[in-house]
Amino acid sequence: MDQTAINAGNLTGRIFIAALFLMAGIGKLGAGYAGTQGYMEAMGVPGVLLPLVIALEIGGAILVVAGLFTRVTALALAGFTVLSAVLFHVDFSDQMQQIMFMKNFAIAGGFLFLAASGGGAWSIDARRSRTLGNN
Repeated sequence: MDQTAINAGNLTGRIFIAALFLMAGIGKLGAGYAGTQGYMEAMGVPGVLLPLVIALEIGGAILVVAGLFTRVTALALAGFTVLSAVLFHVDFSDQMQQIMFMKNFAIAGGFLFLAASGGGAWSIDARRSRTLGNN
């Protein structure tokens, strides 16, 4: 595979994995806010944390797509995704909850790959590295 295809695949993968979090964060704004806050509280999670969740989802998605602070952002989103699975999707008598639990772990695995490999050549991290290396 040539380098352009690798770079395009890396960028496309970052966009795909980030889209889920961007849409989730945006969906929690406005009409979805109260419902999400109520669900969090029903599951024993303080609803006051919702603004931080939204900031992580939207901000993290933007950073991942841009490839800025990719490794640390991917680690934070992996941890958030595992924590979400453990807090909200442990009713294994419900097949949908089992699927959601495993989906979260699969997404966390993708973020761990991203944390290990970094943003790739088509990222702000790579540009910053080249700029710093030239000074």
